[in-house]
Amino acid sequence: MSASSPVLVLANAAAGSADDEAVEAVLAALREEADVEVVVPDEGGLRLALAGARGRDLVVMGGDGSVHAVVAELDAMGDLAEVASLGIVPMGTGNDLARTLGLPTDPKDAARVAVRGHLRPMDLLRDDAGGIVVNVVHAGLGAEATRHADEVKGLLGATAYAAGAVRAGLTSDGWRLRVVVDDEVVVDGARRTLLVSTGIGSSVGGGTPVTPQASPTDGLADVMVATVTGAADRVSFARDLSRGEHTRRDDVTLVRGRVVTVEAVSQDEAFDVNADGEVSGPCLRRTWTVEPAAWHCRVPDRP
Repeated sequence: MSASSPVLVLANAAAGSADDEAVEAVLAALREEADVEVVVPDEGGLRLALAGARGRDLVVMGGDGSVHAVVAELDAMGDLAEVASLGIVPMGTGNDLARTLGLPTDPKDAARVAVRGHLRPMDLLRDDAGGIVVNVVHAGLGAEATRHADEVKGLLGATAYAAGAVRAGLTSDGWRLRVVVDDEVVVDGARRTLLVSTGIGSSVGGGTPVTPQASPTDGLADVMVATVTGAADRVSFARDLSRGEHTRRDDVTLVRGRVVTVEAVSQDEAFDVNADGEVSGPCLRRTWTVEPAAWHCRVPDRP
């Protein structure tokens, strides 16, 4: 940990499970471990909050969306590789990247890891539209599921993701997509594809293991393609996905690679994209490329 300046702590009071009391408890735990400078970014003020991050240890209090926003902003500023370390205190709704990294679920325990943990190089996915992904990106059903989940997230919490997936499975019959991984055609668009998930993290929606073998440190992305047909099959896929049993299905393909392209076969098949919970689109083509060891995160000490 850098000793030249206090740890810069970004507190996101709007994160899914955070409230004033929880935030203060975590800040107290952080202050027991290090000198800290706390910043609560105003709306649109993340760049200003990160202006002093270069060369410093940084802690993000929040969920996957908060981590995504900070990493993306640092990348846009050209400072991502210049931050000494990034620690995460998981205080969001899903906290899936934290799960992949094995971070403590108790925020106060996570606070110690965030400033004292083992420094681990982390991959990210970079797309051809200027975006980045630190956990998982979906094309197709995953984006629709997130849109539906956002409608009930305040009421249902983490279970909103499962509810959104079931609703999307009932209402969508998929897209004709061409999926290419490292120049190998995985699906050619001849049949409908319900979902393409590309992960360097293993889970979404608070623990749903969409790409269960994915690792953010091996330089590869795990790609899951579901070519599900029929309403009953779509519902059963959503059920199997929530249980982590989808990888056994004949209509699910799992591959690994460094460059992933998803392309609609026609204008009518434009698809939405969900990158770390942020939905965008529709688009006709998108390519993601793994960028190894693009940033450094603190994780529990190795055994």
